[in-house]
Amino acid sequence: MAKLKKNTLVVVMDSEKALFLRNLTDHQNPNFEVKDQEGQNNPSDIDQSANRPGRMPDTGVGHRSAMDDTDWHELAKDRFAKDLSDLLYKEAHAGDFEHLVIAASPQVLGVLRDEMHKEVLSKLVMDIPKTLTNHPVDEIETIIKAELDAA
Repeated sequence: MAKLKKNTLVVVMDSEKALFLRNLTDHQNPNFEVKDQEGQNNPSDIDQSANRPGRMPDTGVGHRSAMDDTDWHELAKDRFAKDLSDLLYKEAHAGDFEHLVIAASPQVLGVLRDEMHKEVLSKLVMDIPKTLTNHPVDEIETIIKAELDAA
């Protein structure tokens, strides 16, 4: 069973915001303090697109097909997770944390796992595939503790 130790860094994130929490106590009675938060302004794809998708000739006289346009909104979400993995690496390398718990949406967790440096992975106690960014801190404490107890 994984346990929350004193000074464990808990990162709660989705594809647009991240909350960095520090556990001030122990596993029995977790007490998270907000250390920092990150966010990005990511307008909808239609607001980020420069123009309508291109068209190309199709087989047949006078036929044209639309081409898929780049989904800028999704690219920004992936970039946010990659940027966060870089930030975690810098903090791990600087010795800012010894233990790490991440709670993130499954999609974001997948991108993070692919991007995290082995130094960060070595400090990872558990990753939790849940979106908790809109929960109050006391509920996050309860949910994280329950997830660790169940592991």
